[in-house]
Amino acid sequence: MEKKYALKMDLQTFARSGNYPEPNTQMQDNFSELEAKSIDYTYRFGEDLSKFIEMLGITRQIPVQEGFTITMYTAPEVDLADGDVGEGELIPLSKVTPQPADTKEIKLKKYRKVTTAEAIQRYGRDEAINRTDDALIREVQKGIRDYLYETIKTHGTEQANLNAGTLQGALASAWGALEVLFEDDVITTVAFVNPLDVATEIANKDITLETQFGLRYYTDVTGTMVILNNTIPQGTVYATASDNLQVAYIPAGSEAYQEFNMYTDEFGYIAMAHGQQLETLSVQTVLASGVLIFPERLDGMVKIDIEETVPEA
Repeated sequence: MEKKYALKMDLQTFARSGNYPEPNTQMQDNFSELEAKSIDYTYRFGEDLSKFIEMLGITRQIPVQEGFTITMYTAPEVDLADGDVGEGELIPLSKVTPQPADTKEIKLKKYRKVTTAEAIQRYGRDEAINRTDDALIREVQKGIRDYLYETIKTHGTEQANLNAGTLQGALASAWGALEVLFEDDVITTVAFVNPLDVATEIANKDITLETQFGLRYYTDVTGTMVILNNTIPQGTVYATASDNLQVAYIPAGSEAYQEFNMYTDEFGYIAMAHGQQLETLSVQTVLASGVLIFPERLDGMVKIDIEETVPEA
């Protein structure tokens, strides 16, 4: 019986005969969007923070190294020598002694978020990655603001409300108290107020709220910048001079960030990168930032109660 032999299939030859790249092959352009995300987020973060700093009237920004210690002060003690000096006589020395009050170490803070392939498949790329990145960025921004608020609430010295029962009276009282504290300087007052107290003001007056860096604010008739924040206790106004505020930050354009191909904003406030984790089939978001907004003088902050304080019996 004659045997028929099947022709052996040359799989390698067959494979080479196709057209390449194969349809739906993931090319470099498919992943360039991850880089674009990092660039976009760092740009927006830097722009927002820069505008917030500008809004507060802060002019001093200090680039520092990780672990740098910031010292905050109260008013310096001045030992002023007698200025009545005769012609040709030796002028006696006056002495100014800074009064350190508190210190704060500025540290690099690092954050990471992972989005799985299943989450992307179920909710879509925009919902799973972009919106959760937005939420992460907002929390980082909130942390920067919260340190400033907590410092002001802790160290603000209590002053009387000249028109008890009104927010306008509290703002005017804060403005006046700071004019006295910084009597030798031309200042702009920045006040922090609970939104519910501002709601009452809106009900009684025609004021317009603006939005910047994830918060709302308006400008008072005294020129005071009024910033709304729900961590401020209702019925209380905290305020300081804008010139009393400084920014210290760890520059994000250093070699440490470049080593990990992280993108930074033009101001150097934040570094960010997106990348794929094939071993877990996930997309990773990593960001790093070290920004501290702080008052130079701790005694340069005031607290005003909106309602009249009842004296203790």
